[in-house]
Amino acid sequence: MNKTIQKLLENKPVILDGAWGTQIQSKGLPDGACPDEWNLSSPEKVEEVAREYVEAGSQIIITNTFSATRICLEQSDLAEKVREINMAGVQISKRAAGAKAMVFASLGPTGKSMFMGEVSSELVAQSYQEQAAALASGGADGLVVETMMDLKEAELAVEAAKSTGLPVVACMTFGRGKNKDHTMMGVTVEEAVKSFSNLGVDVVGSNCGQGLEGMLKTCKVLKEQTDLPIWIKSNAGIPKYEAGETVYGTTAEQFVELAGPVVDAGADFIGGCCGTSPAYIKLLSREYKKS
Repeated sequence: MNKTIQKLLENKPVILDGAWGTQIQSKGLPDGACPDEWNLSSPEKVEEVAREYVEAGSQIIITNTFSATRICLEQSDLAEKVREINMAGVQISKRAAGAKAMVFASLGPTGKSMFMGEVSSELVAQSYQEQAAALASGGADGLVVETMMDLKEAELAVEAAKSTGLPVVACMTFGRGKNKDHTMMGVTVEEAVKSFSNLGVDVVGSNCGQGLEGMLKTCKVLKEQTDLPIWIKSNAGIPKYEAGETVYGTTAEQFVELAGPVVDAGADFIGGCCGTSPAYIKLLSREYKKS
């Protein structure tokens, strides 16, 4: 087992952070603006988000680099700032983390479909290699491939992440199909685990797509399929649309209560995704880090 991961697991579950997109929006990100660009133009506001999670008790925080591949940044005419944006994202989170938390940098989907011919696998691979190298150069403690639905895309991101020598977490987003155990592209938990294990990831898991009730089922299957540590970041329930806004129905108190069975089922790393906030992580940390 990777030494960094092994050290973290000495006192599990390891508390992760929560949602970033909505938190950055709450700091004033304009509608339609590129969140990742704020690493350059509004670093102090991005750092506020990171610092709030550290103060809430997160032992690992991610970075504001979810959409910072060249493919994504091209949509905002920022393709030539890939390295600058990614390195800044890591450095912002590292400042906030200090000695209190580790920083595992985020690599998200490109938003382009290889299956539909919107982008070539070669370009996707190059984009992830470029991003992963920049994140490593920025000083990341680890890398998190997250919110993936296409297994091929996830594999390319994982291969790029692995090439840095840093510990790698690989997460898919499940929640489709009759049993809610497939990704939007039809990938099963079993298929994802087998692929990621063959690629040598250090941690496997799932984020987004479901509330903790659904994540409990996913976590159980993950535990059955692998001996690798398990990373779970769920939404604050299933979203509803009310008065033109997305509303998540699970409160922070309910989230912590629902997290218990997931941890008991084998989640070694636990945190939140869409709809969660530092308030959720604060209660989660209090529950599991009482000492």
